[in-house]
Amino acid sequence: MRILLIEDESKIAEFVCAGLAQRGFEAEHRADGDRGLEAAAAGGYDAIVLDIMLPGRDGLSVLGELRGSGDRTPVILLTARNDLEDRVQGLTLGADDYLAKPFFVEELAARLQALLRRTGGTDANVLVVGELRLNRITRVASWNRTVVELTNREFALLEYLMRSPGRVCTRTQILEHVWGYDFDPTTNVVDVCIQRIRRKIAPGPEADNPIESVRGVGYRCRIPAAEAA
Repeated sequence: MRILLIEDESKIAEFVCAGLAQRGFEAEHRADGDRGLEAAAAGGYDAIVLDIMLPGRDGLSVLGELRGSGDRTPVILLTARNDLEDRVQGLTLGADDYLAKPFFVEELAARLQALLRRTGGTDANVLVVGELRLNRITRVASWNRTVVELTNREFALLEYLMRSPGRVCTRTQILEHVWGYDFDPTTNVVDVCIQRIRRKIAPGPEADNPIESVRGVGYRCRIPAAEAA
C-alpha cells in the first residue's frame, strides 16, 4: 500500500514513515505543499496523509487543487487539536478523514486501513457501523434509521469512536482528541458524556448498545457480529 505523506516537520515525518513501514505500508515524504501537490498529481498512491499547515501551498489548497482536478485519492488531514473550522472545511473540500496532532502511528495505520476498506464508491463523509450512521457534513446521527439529537461534544465523541470501529479508545485519548486537553485523573467528563450518548442511542441493556465499555481501559464502537466475521 503506497502512501504519500505531505508534512513539513522532519521529526514527525521520519517517525510516521518508519512506523508505517513497520506495518507494511510504503510511505513517501514531501516537505512542502508545492512538492506534495506535484507528487500527488503524478498519481500512483493509495492514500495521502496531508498536513494542513505547510510552507508554500497549505494543505487545504493542495486538497482543493486535487479534488478540483478530479483526483479522488483518499486523503487524511493532519490538524491541530481544536481546529474545528479547518476540519469542517477540509471535509467540505473532499477530505476523507482527519487526525488531530499529536497522534499515534498505530491509529494512523488503522485509519488508513479503514479508509481504504470503505472508499469503494461510498460517501466517505458518512460513517456507518452497523445500524449507526453519522454524517460529518450535515452533523446528523441516526440509529436504526431514527435521528439521534446530539450536542456538538457528543457528536465529536461519537465520531471519534466510529472512525476506528472495534478499536478501544482510552479516556486519555478521548480527552485529548475531543476536549483538547491532557488527562486529568479526577475528571469523569468522558464517562458522563458516553452515558448521555448511550441513553440517546439505545436506552436499554449495554449488550444492545453500539458503544461498548472495556473495563479499566476505555470505550469502543462495537462492530456488529456479521461485519466482524
